[in-house]
Amino acid sequence: MRNFIGFGNVQGLAVCDVDKKFALQAKNLVDQKNGNKDCALYSDFRELVARPDLDAVFCGTPDHWHASITIEAMRHGKDVFCEKPESLTIREGQQMLATARRYGRVFSGGSQRVWGDYHYLHRMVRSGALGEVKEVFVNVGGPSNEMILPAMPVPEELDWNLWLGPAPWRPYNKSYHPAHWRGCRDFSGGGMTDWGAHCFGGALFACNLHETGPVEIHPPNGKDYDKLTYIFANGIRMYHGGGWDRIAVKGTEGESSERGPRDQSRRKEPPNIQIPSYKGKGDIFGDFLHCVRTRERPFRDIQVAHRTLIVCHLGNIAYWLGRPLKWDPVKEEIVGDPEANRWLDRPKRAPWRV
Repeated sequence: MRNFIGFGNVQGLAVCDVDKKFALQAKNLVDQKNGNKDCALYSDFRELVARPDLDAVFCGTPDHWHASITIEAMRHGKDVFCEKPESLTIREGQQMLATARRYGRVFSGGSQRVWGDYHYLHRMVRSGALGEVKEVFVNVGGPSNEMILPAMPVPEELDWNLWLGPAPWRPYNKSYHPAHWRGCRDFSGGGMTDWGAHCFGGALFACNLHETGPVEIHPPNGKDYDKLTYIFANGIRMYHGGGWDRIAVKGTEGESSERGPRDQSRRKEPPNIQIPSYKGKGDIFGDFLHCVRTRERPFRDIQVAHRTLIVCHLGNIAYWLGRPLKWDPVKEEIVGDPEANRWLDRPKRAPWRV
């Protein structure tokens, strides 16, 4: 939010949070920027997105709320910038993409590191400096899991029922809010989707795989696969773990990573090639604002963000089920495994639905 209200052509009109403490902090920031006390404050996002005077909405909630909030915003004619990971499930990502296209909305994901941190690697790979890519290593955290904690008194300023929203009901514990909810499967995909949105996103973009997906996913089995392995139709293998950096790439003519080769003395300037990146000025935030005006698709358009999260979600499903998966990247479904396909979505607690 600070980044957006820092642009001279952006006026913050309203903020929303189910925790009054954080809502007031956000309102104060906007009021200081505007030089008045006019910023409206809401606890229910539905009141905010229904306002006719808003052009765009920034969504920075816990992951389990992203789909419901952004889809409702787009239905009300708002463009959307949503923090990563954009979806809690693959089905949610499909619905977010379909809604953006149906209503003609600009939807940017929030993985600023894909270009901001990894452009060195993008140039090295896409220029052919490493030859034909064979292996890619992505180092991020693992999947979320069940996380049942004892009940604690709900803080007076927090609407806990609304914080849970579409997630299954559970008693409040301070470890869920505001800091550590990412470890809970009902709220997030864990490190796989959190930093995975950045790092798998960067790896896929470097290898020009960001518009497709793997065809096989193999969890570690102590035999043929010592780490989670994605196999793509062109033969590239992408691993969860290994390598020597957050993202590392091995090709037929060399290897590199987000910061260069393992021996930094051998680092060289990458070929100066043109790669599609941000439009306008001001990094990923300026890219979004530029596209709001021009109606172009932003660098992290929801389709690209969705395809990245598919990779992360499939890795989680393979871990949770402990067996390999076959994926159809065109139909976006798991092949020949009805049980695994049920993990593409989650039931939502009434009355929430998308």
